[in-house]
Order: sequence, then structure tokens, then C-alpha cells
Amino acid sequence: MIASARLTQETMAPPPDHDCETSYMPDGHSRPQFVPAPLDRPRVDPNEADAFGRPAGVQGAFADQQDRAEQRWMTATPPPDELAAAFGRPVESAEQLQRPPGSNGAHPNGQRGGQEGFWPQGAVNDPWRNPHAAAVLGPPAVAQHQGDGAEPSPPGARLSLAEVLFGGRVSNLALASLAAVALLIGGIGGLVGRLTADGGTLLHDPGVTLAQVQPAIQRPAGSVAAVAGRVLPAVVSLEFRVGDQGGFGSGVVIDSHGYVLTNNHVVAPAASIPQATLEAVFSDSTRLPARIVGRDPKTDLAVVKVDVANPTVAQLGRSSTLRQGDSVIAIGSPLGLAGTVTSGIVSAVDRPVRLEAEGSQGNAVIDAIQTDAAINPGNSGGALVDAAGAVVGINTAIRTLGASEGGGSIGLGFAIPIDTARVIAQELIRTGHYQHAELGINAASVTDGKSDGARVQNVQQGSAAAEAGIMENDVITKVGNRAIGSADALTVAIHERAIGERVPISLVRDGRPLVVTVTLKSD
Repeated sequence: MIASARLTQETMAPPPDHDCETSYMPDGHSRPQFVPAPLDRPRVDPNEADAFGRPAGVQGAFADQQDRAEQRWMTATPPPDELAAAFGRPVESAEQLQRPPGSNGAHPNGQRGGQEGFWPQGAVNDPWRNPHAAAVLGPPAVAQHQGDGAEPSPPGARLSLAEVLFGGRVSNLALASLAAVALLIGGIGGLVGRLTADGGTLLHDPGVTLAQVQPAIQRPAGSVAAVAGRVLPAVVSLEFRVGDQGGFGSGVVIDSHGYVLTNNHVVAPAASIPQATLEAVFSDSTRLPARIVGRDPKTDLAVVKVDVANPTVAQLGRSSTLRQGDSVIAIGSPLGLAGTVTSGIVSAVDRPVRLEAEGSQGNAVIDAIQTDAAINPGNSGGALVDAAGAVVGINTAIRTLGASEGGGSIGLGFAIPIDTARVIAQELIRTGHYQHAELGINAASVTDGKSDGARVQNVQQGSAAAEAGIMENDVITKVGNRAIGSADALTVAIHERAIGERVPISLVRDGRPLVVTVTLKSD
């Protein structure tokens, strides 16, 4: 079986026209045998062969070089000194950062005296080569200056002026440069100063003389300046003081014995306080004590006396001759400014005005002269004079837009007519008090749309009005020939009458006009 199954070489030879071998089965039949196809090697680009091919003479990937003597090892460019100092071995080490194979006992294939590996013996314990060595804090990476090991010397002392100039520590060229800069700065400063001085001298001329003309101001006898010059010496400032507090006002000298006419509200604080002092200050700054002679609260008038020799006495005029539009001058000490002069005109006459108490006893009602001459606090008691220099009124009150103390003038000033003030002052000098005629009623201002009057609210028992038959709710329209339009007008109309005088009074009772005669009594 075995002999019969063995095939001869001839029998197994493939036919010449077939690419594959044919084997024959034991039954005599044949089958094809497959062999590797020829390799198809693509053409290699010469540039890629130069870049990635083996060097000339090298047949395998790890074949040893045949001629070791002719081997040429290429080393990298030496590192910069900074990198070598930062990352290289210490200076005392002979080993370099980069080394070719074979140096320091290493062999390229790892054979060195029976020791395997690229690194020399003991390299595993070298912390410089051991990747598992711990990091430690060491000196700066930059190499220190190699010197004698001495500490750097501290900075020396600063140079003095003598050392700079004469010690030879600074070069002559530097000194010359500094001197030139100093001279340049000095020259520029001098030039600027010269220009500034020249510009300043243009604004001044020591030899200038301004032209002056002869005085051309004319002051006729009736001018404000001429009138003020005559009256000012007769007007004084009155000052009272209580401790560290005080006040001021004005007054007019009306008699050669030193009697001064003023307002009651100016001297009332000094009269009511025993410790108060009252002084009169004249236009020549003479200051003398003043004593209260008498006061009349109902007309807000008072008289004081000053022991002065030969004072300038004011001339008293007649207020009854004044008309609206007449020129007047107000003289006094507004806000403590002594000797102040203002001018204006007579705005109205016979103007009933009720004054606030301001330290006096009750409210006073005056038949005032209204003027637009500026009158302010401190003018009270001063003189209102006409164009001839005669006193026609005593400045007493002002009307302001605000009710607060110290309100300024708005052109509404009021003065007591000198005709009334002269009579009261004379009586005060004689007796120290003054008595007014009194009707004996309380009245209120009323109007029916056609006429005004004073309605009687009550009648005092035993008064002049009660004896004349005046009753409550009667409306008084006239006192003598003077029309009555308000309760204040009734008061001033009665006060200007004499005690015991018989006066006809017109009134309306229950719609019927009546006239009664009243004999006035004293208050």
C-alpha cells in the first residue's frame, strides 16, 4: 500500500502550461496545489528614501556596523552658557550635559565591563540621573559670581561738596557740565525776571499827577446839606444799658437847659429797671448821663434832661402848615449809626396810627405825619424837619412787610406832629405827666358800605359820653368838624381836644342821625 501510494517525481511534476502544482489523489485523480504570488513592490520616491531609508551599507534594522573605527558620531550644538549654568552638572563634575555613546565608560550596545545598560555603574544611585529623587531647596539656578567668597561691600558714604570739587572723585568734564547747566538755568531765570519786571513797571508811573478841578458843588440855604448841617448838632443818640444788654434811639434838644424830646418806647426800659443807665451822645461824641423827666405812653412821647452847657437847640416849626408833597428830612441814629440823614416828602397828614407797646404802657394812637423818608429802628425820637430846618415831627414808627424785629424801611414812616408834641413836652417838663381829654367809651371801626365810623361798644358809667346821652351801638361819624372813619380816628380826635371843652359829636342811632354835645373829662 505504501509502495503503491508513493508518487514519483515525474508523476508529481506539473504540466508546463499551468501556474500551479498538481497533486494526485490515491485514486489516481489529481488536484491543484497553491503557491505565493509574486510580490508587487511599488516604486519608492527618492526624496522619501533619503528621508526615511537606511544609511548606505546598512542591511537590517539592528545590524551592527562592520567598521567601528570609521564610525562618525554627530553631537548636538553645545548648549548656551545660561542653560548649562542653570541645568548642567556642578562645575567640579567632569561629566557634560550631553555626551556621545562610549564616553565615560558607556557602550552604545549597553556592554561595559559586564554591566548592562547605557549608564555607567552606580548611575542608578545618582540623584542627578535618578528620576525618583526628591526635589530639594537649593541655591539659585543662576551661577553665583565666583570670587574670593567675601560678602559684597556696602555702598560707600555720599560725596561731600569738597570731595566733589577738590577730591578728584568726579571728573573735570562732569564738573564743567554741571557748571554750564547751572549758568544756563540762572540765565533763563534772570531773563524771565527781567521781562516780568519790565511788564510790571508798565502799570505804574511814580510821576503821574491827576488833574483836579475847582469845587463846583453849590449848597443853597434850603438844600438838604445846608439844613442837615444846622440841625445835626441838636439831634442826639440815646443809649440805655442793663448789664450786658441795651438799646438805642434818638432825641431832639428842645431847650437850652438840656431838655431832650424823644419817644416813650426809647426810654421805657430804662424807666422800669432801676439798674439801667441812660446816656445821651451828642454829634461831637460827647457822652453824658440822661435822666427821665416825664413820659406819656398814650402818645409815645417822653422828655429827658442832660446836664450840658450851651447845647444846640432845634427850632420847632408848625406841623399844621404841612401839605402832601412838601420836602422833609429825617435825622437820627438808625441801627445805631449816629447822625444819619435821609430825605423824602410828606406822603400824608393826619394819619391815625396805632403803635405797638414795645415796652410802653398800652398801645398808643397818634395822628401821624406819613413820609417816605427812610426811617429804620433807631430813628425813633429823632427829628423830622422841613426845608427851612424847623422840626415838624418826631419820628416814631415804620411799617414793614415783615413782623420780625429789625425790619427795614419800605417808604412808610410815621412821625408825631410837632404841634402835639410841643404841648405834651411842655407839660411834661412842668409837671412830669400829661392828662388827655377822654370820652369814656370803647369803640370799634365799622362801615355800612357807604360811610365809615366808630361804633360804641360800651359806655363807662359817669363818663363824658354817658352824661351826653351816648348809648351802645351808636355810630359816631364826626367830632366837631372832623370826620371819623375808624376807632383810632375817634381816639386822636378826642385827644387833640382840651379837658372841659364842649364838643359837638355827630352819630347815627337806629338809622337816624343825631348830634350831641359832650363836655370832655380827664383820663
